[in-house]
This record gives sequence, structure tokens and C-alpha cells, in this order.
Amino acid sequence: MKALQFKAPHQPIELHDLPQPLPQQGEVLVKLAAASLNHRDVWMTEGLYPKLKSDVIPGSCGAGWAGEREVLINPNVEWGENPDYPNQQTYTILGMPTNGTFAEFIAVDEDRLIDKPDHLTMTEAAALPLAGLTAYRALFTRARVTSGDKVLISGVGGGVALLACQFAISVGAEVYVTSSSEEKIKKAIDLGAKGGANYREEGWSKQFLAEYGGVDV
Repeated sequence: MKALQFKAPHQPIELHDLPQPLPQQGEVLVKLAAASLNHRDVWMTEGLYPKLKSDVIPGSCGAGWAGEREVLINPNVEWGENPDYPNQQTYTILGMPTNGTFAEFIAVDEDRLIDKPDHLTMTEAAALPLAGLTAYRALFTRARVTSGDKVLISGVGGGVALLACQFAISVGAEVYVTSSSEEKIKKAIDLGAKGGANYREEGWSKQFLAEYGGVDV
């Protein structure tokens, strides 16, 4: 199969022909249709990620086929028993230190597979897992956002921030955003945000408070 491999920081990610993985007990082989790039993948190439190993296939998120089943992959590995926080002794994420989704095939534990929602394309589904789970936990596990809360999403052009914006809007929160781009602020408002501020403008925070007041989250 074709796969990308991480060699070392500050070296190019290389395309190689590698053996197709053989599923072990409890694992399922997934033929990947799409994989998404997360910022952790970039940090690895810059040497800014812990416990780096050479010859690992990076990539945390992906979607494809497990047999005839269309699936997306939950990239969290050995989270632990407490849903509120991961076990720091066991928890890892696909793509480092174990092989990830930048390949034609991946073998993962069966409980890491989720049926792809029918309304999402493979590409859209591949972009959801890691950023989506991060945004969900920030909003609902940590901040306990509910309808009517005022929520400020910073840097709304980023993947996690954009998903957090959409999640908060979907539960009826009153959402505001910041960005360095007027276009991104406008797009967030088109999605349902109540307003926004350009953080490159001098005195933006005072203007924000004067116009919208404080926020809960």
C-alpha cells in the first residue's frame, strides 16, 4: 500500500510502499477514502511534539470502508475508565506513536469505528473526529455550555474553533467570535453567531465589551 512516513523532525514526510497491515485480534481493516491533517501533524515535522518515533505513519483522522460498512475512526486510544479525562499512563492518539491514517489502509480496534453519518461525505467525515471531539469536550465536558449561555470563540478560522462555534450555535448558545479576518467573522455570523471582533484592531476588547457585554464562556 501507499503510505506517508515520518522520519525525523525537519525532514520531509516521505511516500513509501509498505505492507498492508494485518488486523490482530479485535482489530478491523479499514480502507481509507479520506484523511485529514491536524496541527499535531505539522508540529511533529517541526519537532514540537512529544515522544516522536521514526517510520511511523502519521494522521489521526480518517474515514473509509470496513468491509461494506462506511465508517469514521475515533482516534483516541486507551482513554481509560473516566470519561472526564484520559488516563495519562495509557492514552495516545492514532498517528504517533502508532501508525495513523495517512495510508491506503489501517488496522484499528473495532470499538474505534463509528458509522459514517449519511449526510457527510467521506472527506467531511474525515475532518470531524479529533477536532470535533476536542471542541465537544471543551464546550460540554469542561464548560457545560447550555442554551442561553454567552460563548466567545477565539480564532474562529481554526478547525476546532469553527466546530465549537457550530456546536454552541446548535444548542442555542449566544455565540460571538474573534478573528483577524473580517471574512471569517462574517461567515461565522452567517452560520448563526451574533457578532464578532477583529483582534488585530486596537482596543477591540473594550469595544467588544461596550457593544456586547461580558460572556459566560
